Amino acid sequence: MTTPFELPANSPRLSDAERDRALMLLREGAAQGRLSHDTFLFRMERALAARGPDELDLLTADLRGEGAWTRRVVGAVEKVSAFTARLRRAWAAERLPKLLLPHPGPHPLRIGRDPVNGLRLSHETASRLHAELSMRSGMWVLRDLGSTNGTTVNGRRVTGSVVVRAGDVVGFGEMSFRLSLD
Repeated sequence: MTTPFELPANSPRLSDAERDRALMLLREGAAQGRLSHDTFLFRMERALAARGPDELDLLTADLRGEGAWTRRVVGAVEKVSAFTARLRRAWAAERLPKLLLPHPGPHPLRIGRDPVNGLRLSHETASRLHAELSMRSGMWVLRDLGSTNGTTVNGRRVTGSVVVRAGDVVGFGEMSFRLSLD
């Protein structure tokens, strides 16, 4: 009687190309997350010690490549998924309210919940003095004023000041706007 990794005396000899194919399948399986690290190491060791194609078949049986039809279906699903994600982002971006960039003046536009601000926000996640928008050297600069829930530009949190332009998405707490010139 033989164990799963012992070959009978009359089995065919293993070629280098067969071993290389098995090693490649094992590497791809590990890279795709189909094999744990320990399983990968165990199987690589066994593949290098294998003496016949039957041993390699046992080591790679669960890693066989997918058929052409399966690859096409999975590829189509990936493309549709990527398209719907782009569509969802575009839909959300276009629905944001506009925040018109003010005419440059001597004083910055203060943003927050306090009634003295030039742009008063009514959402509870906005701080009383949340941020300010000013023109410096011909560029618009947005500065967070130590707000509790943060100021973001295009999804990234602002620490200090950052240059902004028309089309950028700015957020004050949970309120978001798209900067616009008109």
